[in-house]
Amino acid sequence: GRKILEDSPESAVKWFQNAEIKHGRVAMVATIGYMVQKFGVHFPLYLGPTGSNVFSPASDEAWYLSTSSGVTFSDVASAASPMEAAQMVPAAGWLQIFFAAGLFEATAYNRQWNQEGRIPGDYGYDPLGFTKREGGWESEELKSLRLKEIKNGRVAMMAIAGWVANDMIPGALPVWHP
Repeated sequence: GRKILEDSPESAVKWFQNAEIKHGRVAMVATIGYMVQKFGVHFPLYLGPTGSNVFSPASDEAWYLSTSSGVTFSDVASAASPMEAAQMVPAAGWLQIFFAAGLFEATAYNRQWNQEGRIPGDYGYDPLGFTKREGGWESEELKSLRLKEIKNGRVAMMAIAGWVANDMIPGALPVWHP
């Protein structure tokens, strides 16, 4: 892979590194969400209908995800597979997701490219204070954590791609998966 980027400017390499970290983070979250749905664990609707709990998403009173399509939260939670649950989300829901993701992308772009000195993956959001440790971004501990994040992101990207492929084309993944 190094030969491909041999004549590329530093900004192009930074762009690819940024993309890999961002896609890896999304894939790690998607992998967790896929497993949670597949294993039948559902988050309860706090202050919502009675009877809704972690292992029984059905409720006495239906809360609608979309009144126009008649889809309830219980319907989505009891879908057979994560892909079926995603297909139940109405177009207006996907539009909201698209605009929320666009807002995050615009903010990340501004922080990464308009503020000089940022390293790939640093969007200025560090609630656990990893970068405030002694040595900051250059500490051996943080370098090790960044490398682990990249490697785990790569594994997650392959895992979620395989699981989705197997959901869409049964038998496409010849090994066990959730």
